[in-house]
Amino acid sequence: MTATTGKVNLLGLTQPQLENFFDSIGEKRFRAGQVMKWIHHFGIDDFDAMSNIGKALREKLKASAEIRGPEVVSEDISTDGTRKWVVRVASGSCVETVYIPQGGRGTLCVSSQAGCALDCSFCSTGKQGFNSNLTAAEVIGQVWIANKSFGSIPAKVDRAITNVVMMGMGEPLLNFDNVVAAMHIMMDDLGYGISKRKVTLSTSGVVPMIDELSKVIDVSLALSLHAPNDALRDQLVPINKKYPLDVLLASCQRYISNLGEKRVLTIEYTLLQGVNDQPEHAEEMVKLLAKIPCKINLIPFNPFPHSGYERPSNNAIRRFQDILHKAGHNVTVRTTRGEDIDAACGQLVGQVLDRTRRSERYIAVRELQSEPVTAPVASNRS
Repeated sequence: MTATTGKVNLLGLTQPQLENFFDSIGEKRFRAGQVMKWIHHFGIDDFDAMSNIGKALREKLKASAEIRGPEVVSEDISTDGTRKWVVRVASGSCVETVYIPQGGRGTLCVSSQAGCALDCSFCSTGKQGFNSNLTAAEVIGQVWIANKSFGSIPAKVDRAITNVVMMGMGEPLLNFDNVVAAMHIMMDDLGYGISKRKVTLSTSGVVPMIDELSKVIDVSLALSLHAPNDALRDQLVPINKKYPLDVLLASCQRYISNLGEKRVLTIEYTLLQGVNDQPEHAEEMVKLLAKIPCKINLIPFNPFPHSGYERPSNNAIRRFQDILHKAGHNVTVRTTRGEDIDAACGQLVGQVLDRTRRSERYIAVRELQSEPVTAPVASNRS
């Protein structure tokens, strides 16, 4: 487990929080901007390297503060250029961060929790159980580590990371304050200066926190939908039992309407063979999303041990996409990236010290089952 020092970790502080910190130690607030640039533009974690700060202040900072990111356990590079970092967080668990290059764009997929408190049936992260929320420093620390590894210092030169998606391990809205703080740093010109359109939070549907999110930040929103009706989504995404589709989509519409600027909701839909990939499912999606400005990402299932699910055929994927296209939707099929290093969507597992024993129970049940998972019979919700 990572040792704590009792010092304030400046890595995870937003600009206002840094200003308050300098106030608290009797220093001018403008020092916050200087230190933020050293941390995020130049990747510096040594106060002695901050040349525009006097020696007395550097000594004061060394006594009361630190700049400490997560420990990098490993870094793997796929044959397609995808990179995956495994980092150890303070709880002792390890989480994963993935970088996906595509043309002139570089997308970093960032984790928010060690494991996941939710239990989506097709996601390997969820099957690891849950250990802890990441701190703001551990969330933004993943961007900090990746940025330094590419030599993108200062951040505005040869920027490798152009987009950040909160789509790694965990449900971001269940670690609300830390994730929001980290996203503010991502967008701050003193941080990474990433456009609000290019920072995306993905949620499985924690409705009250979607409404809270719109009060504090204006990042892009993605919804992990994965089913076009409540009966099927109850099985695949259990939080749907608490926040069914009509309630969930209404909250997403409220969030998007507050953004203006012709922003749209991103719909993520993992295609599972024989479960949610049939023409009737596509037709249901057309009706469900008819009045919602959105773009749809179809994600062919990426297998993992004991999942019980399979990837649909290419013909089934194209058929599903065509139905949505003909209805006027903007639809893309996400290309599987980094599969050779287990970095594909839905494959992130890390090394979670599971407090729930979910992974142990899940594997025991799956080993007793010989039949693949099938879709439930559709029914009307009461």
